[in-house]
Amino acid sequence: MKFSLVRENGRCYNTICEKLPWGQNQTGKGRHAMHDSYRNPLCTRYASRTMQQIFSDDFKFSTWRKLWVALAESEMELGLPITREQVEELRAHIYDIDYDMAAREEKEVRHDVMAHVHTYGACCPGAKGIIHLGATSCFVGDNTDLIQMHEAMIQVRRLLLGALAALKDFMEKWKDQPTLAFTHFQAAQPTTVGKRATLWAHDLLLDLERLDYELEHLKLRGCKGTTGTGASFLELFHGDAAKVKELDRRVAEKMGYAAVYPVTGQTYSRKVDFNILSVLSGIAQSAAKFSNDIRLLSHLKEFDEPFESGQIGSSAMAYKRNPMRSERIASLSRYVMCDLMNPAITAATQWFERTLDDSANRRISIPEAFLAVDAILQLYTNIISGGTPYPKVMERHLQEELPFMATENIMMDCVERGGDRQELHEAIRQHSVAVAKEMKLNGGSNDLLDRIAADPRFGVTREDLEKLLDVRKFVGCAPAQTEDFLEQWVRPVLEANQDMLGAEVSIQV
Repeated sequence: MKFSLVRENGRCYNTICEKLPWGQNQTGKGRHAMHDSYRNPLCTRYASRTMQQIFSDDFKFSTWRKLWVALAESEMELGLPITREQVEELRAHIYDIDYDMAAREEKEVRHDVMAHVHTYGACCPGAKGIIHLGATSCFVGDNTDLIQMHEAMIQVRRLLLGALAALKDFMEKWKDQPTLAFTHFQAAQPTTVGKRATLWAHDLLLDLERLDYELEHLKLRGCKGTTGTGASFLELFHGDAAKVKELDRRVAEKMGYAAVYPVTGQTYSRKVDFNILSVLSGIAQSAAKFSNDIRLLSHLKEFDEPFESGQIGSSAMAYKRNPMRSERIASLSRYVMCDLMNPAITAATQWFERTLDDSANRRISIPEAFLAVDAILQLYTNIISGGTPYPKVMERHLQEELPFMATENIMMDCVERGGDRQELHEAIRQHSVAVAKEMKLNGGSNDLLDRIAADPRFGVTREDLEKLLDVRKFVGCAPAQTEDFLEQWVRPVLEANQDMLGAEVSIQV
């Protein structure tokens, strides 16, 4: 049976369902509304409920109302003819938002702020006339955006610390486990599993420093009027500039902020958005590097990310165990890094005191960056806390490469026994080239030690060589460096932030 969609009179039909309206199934029952339109996968598949709530309509529009309450109360305190009853009426209706009315109003007036002013006024008839008094739309819009980003950064901080805590446990457990290190993804001097993880953790510590800086320096826009001059408020206060300045301070204080940006146009500088999303981009960069390493280790069979008993790795190849969570980190991180171009261009193209070409872009680019990073850090923690390293495979890979790495030690030992350094160097070069050729052309094993033991120029036995091949002699200071890093950097940060540890991590798909 062949499916085909036809359009008739502006509606879409499925010919095998006897032209049932799109959105109904073959039994004639309407499908659930969530399945008949696009939904953002960041919400349906990846990000936590906590982060989704921060960027929800409830959070946004209740914050608008909190700002209107703070404005009205501050104006009352500074002498404007607003009563305590009006303020309390506004306060009593912060959360009972009639979204249907707001939607009808916005369709009529084509202005989201005024639609919600009218909607708020409908349930606060006594205070209707003083809502939004002297303010511009960015009073609620920009201040709320800043508050949302502040709350979202706190959530990111919790998840970042959670990832660091998981890495701490991983480093402690595996700090002494030798493994082959790579430069250019070519075998290099050995390291330890824990020492490699310090590189991942150090990146996150750098990200945490940047995040804390932005959190510490984030301010409110405040209430500075239509072009940032405070002219409307100066008129309300009959030319009293001190009251205009005090109004700005009081509103910020009531919203829980110690400071406002010293100057604004109609909007706060959009460089603030860029700076904050730069931090998110940095976290995405760190996570992408981590995920790429895990994917390479998965290929080497040295590490498996978590894999549930019923999980399917491939629809065609049942034996496969793909590193899909690491791949998801890479995919979402790419999105966040590319998303950074949005606030960069927005900041660069603002005209004078403001232009509205930032609005639609910011509604998308800012929440989605936070939602994606929320998902990324949950995946990060899940992988490092639930993944499985395979020491025996690491040992096999080391044994394949260690004879080459040990040649300098072998040469120095043989010189101490009376050998000629230059002659031995040439002999090792010849044997190494021959072994590498045999391994690559014919898949042979690494028999370099056997060749050296059989060469009378070296004067050593296989047993002598085995003593020189203790892999722990080749990892340098890696175990001690890992412990020093934990003691001096990671543990102090986690101990100082005990109250923020334990954020829930849940992988939906």
